[in-house]
Amino acid sequence: MKRKYIYPLLVLIVTIGFYYAEMYIDTKDNTLQKNSEKKELSFFYLPTSTTGTIITHKNYALSYSEKHEQAEWVAYELKREHLSGQEFKRPFFEMDKKVRSSSADWRNYKNSGYDKGHLCPAGDRRFDYNAFKETFLTSNVSPQNHEFNAGIWNKLEQKTRYWAKKYDGVYVVTGGVLSDDLKTIGYEAVSVPNYFFKVILDKSTSNPKMIAFLVPHKKTNKSLKSFVVTTDELEKLTGIDFFSKLPDDLEKRLEMSKVIDNWKF
Repeated sequence: MKRKYIYPLLVLIVTIGFYYAEMYIDTKDNTLQKNSEKKELSFFYLPTSTTGTIITHKNYALSYSEKHEQAEWVAYELKREHLSGQEFKRPFFEMDKKVRSSSADWRNYKNSGYDKGHLCPAGDRRFDYNAFKETFLTSNVSPQNHEFNAGIWNKLEQKTRYWAKKYDGVYVVTGGVLSDDLKTIGYEAVSVPNYFFKVILDKSTSNPKMIAFLVPHKKTNKSLKSFVVTTDELEKLTGIDFFSKLPDDLEKRLEMSKVIDNWKF
């Protein structure tokens, strides 16, 4: 065969090869996506997603908002045995490869004046290095004022760990309240929430209980009790249905309750 025919033939073969390779990758991605969706259904504590983009990791799940370049919520189970005093070297933040649209670049936070505030805290995942490292995905962070992050928000995270130990595990959903009028940072316009929330469910006994917090994103000296709201209030504010897989009568009773006496502060 003459050389002038060989090169076009090689180009054609390579092109066809790339075409079928892409088809294989897309098929594989779709299979993984379907398997992930099936897995999500087994997590009864996952809220509804207003974005339709639920990402399931090994140690937490999240609903990603491309518009705000962060999770609208992160949900996870915090067991008593998860609590550990192990110290690990802090890894670098990385983008979440499971977010098909790509999660925010950590460089958006550089020189912004805001911390990369964990939603599923690294301190809740010290029982294993890989679990700890998984919390350093940028899909699991939101811009937080340092005094807020190290202050009232840190106190709430510590109190959550206290309850997980006392009640032999709790289920946690947390995130920033996302809306259209928020300040943004970075070249990808990462939204800065004005409020952060946390909903905690104790299902360890025959009489489950739930508590919800809505905390303004600023430094405060107020007590945690000052920020307790009903889960119903949070649902109206965020459009998220928390713990929707609970029996309807139980969900209704827990979500309208603001009783804090059952929780040891």
